Amino acid sequence: MEIRRRTLSLVLLLAAAFPFLSPPAAADAAQVPSSMASMGDSITRGFNACGFYVDCTSRSWSTGSSTTVNSHYLRLRAANPSLVAYNDGRSGAKVADMQGQAQQAVSQGVGYVTILIGANDACTSSESSMTSVADFESRFRAAMQTLTTGLPSAAIFVASIPDVKRLWEVGKDSSSARTAWAAFGICQSLLVRPRSTDTADVQRRDRVRQRVADFNAVLARVCGEQATCRYDGGAVFGYPFALSDISTWDYFHPNTNGQRLLAQMTYAAGFPWLDT
Repeated sequence: MEIRRRTLSLVLLLAAAFPFLSPPAAADAAQVPSSMASMGDSITRGFNACGFYVDCTSRSWSTGSSTTVNSHYLRLRAANPSLVAYNDGRSGAKVADMQGQAQQAVSQGVGYVTILIGANDACTSSESSMTSVADFESRFRAAMQTLTTGLPSAAIFVASIPDVKRLWEVGKDSSSARTAWAAFGICQSLLVRPRSTDTADVQRRDRVRQRVADFNAVLARVCGEQATCRYDGGAVFGYPFALSDISTWDYFHPNTNGQRLLAQMTYAAGFPWLDT
């Protein structure tokens, strides 16, 4: 009996000192909203996750219905079976499109909103055409204002932009990836001349990555100004994804496994109803 009491005391002590060792809490059905919406670009639309150059919204990390991905929607629906989800994202969207998507989410009267935006603001046809940090902040702030004014009680989750330079790192030695990037003109601000080690190209890639980091700083700052908003703390940006997580249609968008990983890490990083 004494050994069992000591063991229980040790377990309780560890749980208090290291809460991340404890199993994740289940969603509280009383707090789960009746509707949610996702805002964003092709990543949120599940683009190329199930076919060639098509949106696969069923495999969206946020609002998808695929049990393989296990999106925020499915995790929430386990607690509230009547949950309705809207995917308001648009493939190709940039931060300039967030105002319109925010207005759409407001019109839907949702109680939970996820946002993943910014990759297309850095992944452009050339380095000079990237969105400026000031413009990114102005437009994102306006969209957030629309959301918080129109949906004052809605929980808002903002995911960080993936590290696009990581894409170059894992794909540059793949002839298939290089061919796709060139053929489809993908993210040429970063991916043009992928095997070059010239100083100009090395510095250009670093500048594109820094632009993404600066965008993420904006997302964190603007989200942090709102009591109803939670940022992922850079979880998506910091994740070391592999080439096997990327669609072989274009070697740019997450495949089904990539979407599953996005759902997993963002849910853990920002799901508001896990708080006790």
